[in-house]
Amino acid sequence: MSDQLAIAISDLEEQQALKLVQARLDAGVDPLAIVNDCREGMDLVGKRYQSGEYFLSELIMAGEIFKQANALVSARFQLTAGPGRGTVVVGTVQGDIHDIGKDLVVSMLKSANYVVHDLGVDVPPEKFVETVKATGATVVGLSGLLTIGFGAMKDTVAALAVAGLRPAVKVMVGGGPVTDQVREYAGADAFGADAQAAVTLCNQWTGG
Repeated sequence: MSDQLAIAISDLEEQQALKLVQARLDAGVDPLAIVNDCREGMDLVGKRYQSGEYFLSELIMAGEIFKQANALVSARFQLTAGPGRGTVVVGTVQGDIHDIGKDLVVSMLKSANYVVHDLGVDVPPEKFVETVKATGATVVGLSGLLTIGFGAMKDTVAALAVAGLRPAVKVMVGGGPVTDQVREYAGADAFGADAQAAVTLCNQWTGG
């Protein structure tokens, strides 16, 4: 049976969902567990959308609820986090403006005690390069929900290589249509099927 928070999100009960998030934070619940419940709620929303029960407006509303919940979790985490495990740069690649999946990855990485630089959406390759240089990040996460983003992923990996950063930086790719074949095409190091996979990869690469 689904968790109360997941159900509240899937039913688009904004106030109830945020109330539950805040109550769990105040009770000292692990932020990662809260994020997982929110993700379950978004999964339920996705199933309702696929079945025709929900439409684009409901999908957008659920995304906004998730963002607000994520903001609450992130704010609390920033107040309690200790030294970071490592530095990660994350963004949705150029030509794509989808951010729900990216935001989930960012939230889970922060909850796992990583310092995360979220570049947002429609990020050009040179912005990834610039941020890696400025922060010394050793992991880059490229997100994309549109197939047209595959080329941008490839261009970003190539830009990191041209800048001489590639040997010291691991690149992971992810998003709805992304597969290991896309990873190979882009020249990335790994493909993550979901946000938890992104954390697992970072742990492997940073020794966390």
